Amino acid sequence: MAFVDFHGNTQMVATVRGMLARDRFPHALILAGPAGSGKYTLAQMIAKTMSCLAPPPGPLPDFCGRCANCLQIGEADDLSARVREAVEARENLRETDRKDTRILVQTHPDVLILPPDPPQMLVKVDQVRHLIGAIYKRPAKARQALYIFPESVFMKEAANSLLKVLEEPPKFATLLLLTTNPGELLPTIRSRCVTLRLAPLPTAELEQYLARRRPDWNAKTQALVARLCSGAVGKAIAFDLDGYVGARKDALVLLESAVRPEDHSLLFRTTEDYRAGADGREKTEQLMRTVYSLLQDMLYLKAGLPNLVRNSDILPQILGLAGRVDFPWIAAAAEGLGEVQSGMRRNVLRALSLDAFSAGLEPEIA
Repeated sequence: MAFVDFHGNTQMVATVRGMLARDRFPHALILAGPAGSGKYTLAQMIAKTMSCLAPPPGPLPDFCGRCANCLQIGEADDLSARVREAVEARENLRETDRKDTRILVQTHPDVLILPPDPPQMLVKVDQVRHLIGAIYKRPAKARQALYIFPESVFMKEAANSLLKVLEEPPKFATLLLLTTNPGELLPTIRSRCVTLRLAPLPTAELEQYLARRRPDWNAKTQALVARLCSGAVGKAIAFDLDGYVGARKDALVLLESAVRPEDHSLLFRTTEDYRAGADGREKTEQLMRTVYSLLQDMLYLKAGLPNLVRNSDILPQILGLAGRVDFPWIAAAAEGLGEVQSGMRRNVLRALSLDAFSAGLEPEIA
């Protein structure tokens, strides 16, 4: 894989390569864009380009993908697998050591990845302190050392600690902060970084891309996935349609129970499956993302924009839900989901939290 294989955002990628070519790459860069838009893939490409031992010739910098540095950095391309290994390794430690161990991924001595630390899924102050302890040491095998935050969701103390580094970063270190929403970062952090945004692909373009990359899907499935992924290429390629449909079935139960509160028995049977643990967290997060998607579709229908509906294969069900509520109800539901997400970070019981979300929404009939 090389930069030419990065699909979409051609101008933004050219900007990145231009900064590398002129040796004017910022010491702190925010890469913003929706989930699955390629932020982490691009960050890895930047890391390989900065470290490549045999860069291919051309007017703009690139990486070979075959030298020792590229291969080592590439071992972290599958970040989910590396994080699972790190979590498993921590679980096997003694309890006293486990409490003091934070999740870090480093397959190359000059590229450190700092993912959100479970179970709260926030970047913690000890992770940033580890960065501070390493960032002033010169790179071992490359021109620049890179520090990548694949999801820039910081605990307050961690954000404040990072700010101290951003004020005077060493010339041989680069920080990459990846986020879906730069507004969630402290203004003082944003002001010390250059921000680049990855835009979603048009649905029609993503559908054409899927026709080439996923010929195992029929045209109807390709069209549906393209709409559900909202222009995010990486998300579309690996999209688990069966898993999404399962989550959507549960999401519909939550919303149906909220707008038709006569009987909550099906709601309680459904939420009973959302338990503690890493698997339960991932399942709950997928459920909440799916509920957000349905609420957004309801909003489009209420606004008279049916062409924007993403869950087009269940349009009659969404129409039925939208017809029973008004705009304030949808806004309240979105706010309630935010409270569920906040509760997950505090280890609130997930089943109870989901029950409260659904049962607490008293519909105002449109």
